[in-house]
Amino acid sequence: MAMLILAAQALPGEIAVMSINHGLRAEAKSEIALVRDACAQLDVPFEARKVELARGNLQARAREARYAALARWAGEERLGAIATAHHADDQAETLLMRLARGSGIAGLAGVRAWGHAPGTEVPLVRPLLAFRREEVRDIVRACGIVTADDPSNADPSFDRVRVRQHLEAHDWLDPHALAASARHLDEAWRALEWYAEVDFAEMAKREETPAGEPRYRYVCNVPRAVQVETVCRIVAALGGQVSRSEAGRAADRLWRGDNASLGGVLATCAYEKLEGSPLTVRVWHFAPEPPRQTH
Repeated sequence: MAMLILAAQALPGEIAVMSINHGLRAEAKSEIALVRDACAQLDVPFEARKVELARGNLQARAREARYAALARWAGEERLGAIATAHHADDQAETLLMRLARGSGIAGLAGVRAWGHAPGTEVPLVRPLLAFRREEVRDIVRACGIVTADDPSNADPSFDRVRVRQHLEAHDWLDPHALAASARHLDEAWRALEWYAEVDFAEMAKREETPAGEPRYRYVCNVPRAVQVETVCRIVAALGGQVSRSEAGRAADRLWRGDNASLGGVLATCAYEKLEGSPLTVRVWHFAPEPPRQTH
């Protein structure tokens, strides 16, 4: 609601709003009506949609369905970007949760100020990351707009709520400082992504098997973090899909000289001399995994 108020002031006539009903609570309809009424007061186009959730982690499935619906809507309406109202406290909570799970740099980069909606090319921006939760609430109160609180935001069965309660109970944990650390990690992650793009472009060469199928020859001479990203790119280029943890395990096997199978791709390790040099380097070969024989 705070982002709606600020955006309507900053970009009059240039925004639209969508509310998502995840079908989890009966109160959702009345809450969406509050947003619709606020949009009417501010002369902002409004649309509501209901999504169906796949089985699994409830919050994760809800997030996936929400972003998918927003991305479809943005495409239909030819909107330039999606904006979500994540703030500094959200960022701090995300960083602590991912630290507790042993996430790598990509995860610890937290909620990014800009990027793309998951799995799409639709730009995604988060303009309120510098705001604290109370500052966001103060904006809404000052405008006299009625809001509703989602009771799940106080349900300790969710990891995020327990982290939020821990932050509130320990004032030495500064959400602004934690959010700053996430920004620094995001900068490091973007640098790593850039290096991995260069490594993939320069050191991974597309070839063909005798049968005419695509394969890759990768001269691997970079730190492990870059190896993992390049392996992910090679597998994707061959039509496979792999997580970073799977790519990391495969890279470890290949570094030891063992073969690895991941995402429908078979990877093998060899040692070859550089042309015109006495140096020997690791070369990893990637090709679609041959079909398994059945009896």
